[in-house]
Amino acid sequence: MLSPYQLRWGVDQWVAFLKDKEIPVLPRTQILLYVLQQSRGEDTSARDLAGLVFGDPFLSLKLLLQAEKSRSRMLSHDTTTALGSVLQMGFDHLGSTVAQSPVSDDTCQGLNECEFRTVLAASIARGWAGLRADVSPDEVGLAALLAEIGELLMWHFAPELPQKAVDELQSGRAFRPLQAQQQAFDFSFKQLTLALAASWKLPPLITMLIKGSDNVRTNIIKLAAETARHITTHPENPAIPADIINIKNLLPGASHESLVAPLPISDDYKATVLRAIAMNTSSWDI
Repeated sequence: MLSPYQLRWGVDQWVAFLKDKEIPVLPRTQILLYVLQQSRGEDTSARDLAGLVFGDPFLSLKLLLQAEKSRSRMLSHDTTTALGSVLQMGFDHLGSTVAQSPVSDDTCQGLNECEFRTVLAASIARGWAGLRADVSPDEVGLAALLAEIGELLMWHFAPELPQKAVDELQSGRAFRPLQAQQQAFDFSFKQLTLALAASWKLPPLITMLIKGSDNVRTNIIKLAAETARHITTHPENPAIPADIINIKNLLPGASHESLVAPLPISDDYKATVLRAIAMNTSSWDI
């Protein structure tokens, strides 16, 4: 339970509170790693483990922070992908990290929704980045996965605060998440994420991608986050055709079919989305 004083904290105070907290992992991560080790044993590959990391924003952050501490001692290059952090820290280290970590509360609806939306955004961003022959789609995916880490940590350590933002939206006093956050506690989760990234000294490339600027990679992350939010609101959200049109404008060399492919929506609705896009395109040509 937060005190009245904590409810009035600003970004700097929350950064000081959160930056040294022990980061949890998702409960399913411990189960999945155990199953993977039992079924694959010594045949478990780095790609298998990187896939596990990509499904858990908390674990991705833990490994990235550990890899950065190790890098600073070895004076090697920045770690900017999930696979890179697995390779740098080693399989045994990953296993012990997961086994010894506390777990997040999987009964917290707000945390579950934020986590699902973030993992989905990372998957979409990585798929779209691959369509432009990006130098490293995994970098784009990792930045998308960590873009909501401020909100995720608040749901874990101080759920009353993000719940206030949810209440602002549900009451109708706010119409967009950013407005709800500003009204509820006078800062945004993105501000918190960036302040934490600076405090942790995350790799500059990852921080830059999270911060966002007017370039293709950061815009892919933004559009993937918007699309993930639309899908989690409703899997047949009528905003999805516009999302695909927007990403097509950013990636003109990709087909509409390939841009729809990474979305976890039914085949029937994918066809509906493509028909809606075709109708819009035809109307523009008239």
